Amino acid sequence: MVKNYTDSELLSRVQKLKSFVKIPDMYWILGIRSKSDLFDVFDDKFYLFKGEQFIMVMSGTTNPGKSGLLNPEKYNDRGVAVVVADKWYYNVWTRGLHNNKVIAYRQTGGIDLIRDNNKNKKSGDSGISSEEFNRGINLHPSDYNLDSKTKKTNIGAWSVGCQVVNDIPKYKELMNITRTQQVMSYCLINEF
Repeated sequence: MVKNYTDSELLSRVQKLKSFVKIPDMYWILGIRSKSDLFDVFDDKFYLFKGEQFIMVMSGTTNPGKSGLLNPEKYNDRGVAVVVADKWYYNVWTRGLHNNKVIAYRQTGGIDLIRDNNKNKKSGDSGISSEEFNRGINLHPSDYNLDSKTKKTNIGAWSVGCQVVNDIPKYKELMNITRTQQVMSYCLINEF
């Protein structure tokens, strides 16, 4: 699991990225990819900020699960999608439905991806980087039932590139808090 950080440590880190332009005025999400990169385990964190104000933290994954890592060709002939970390993605998601089943933030902007196809149970340590638009790299929950209290531990097919929250009550709270915001910015960093 990702270690804990202070708000000022996180804000300082994201402002040092090459792609940094400014801290968004509205809500934005910060993902932190665990150094551990445990195979098929929800071991990452997502932070919700409004401007520079911390709102909440949730557990989840920024990596694909077992299904994508072991069978990448099933999803894309170049490999399973892994979002490039240490980068800002401004206005990348728009509120909508994931798989026409659950409220989510859907990709409408460009995201830099690595396509991983080596089947070694580690995400993103091989492959070609490319910017891809509208490829379905969404932010969504690990369950289509938002009243579920189950906190999944294994990713499975819940992520083949998507950023996925596995704490459903927290995800429901996130979507409620941001209900009036149609477009969401995202910053993904590696644990430091």
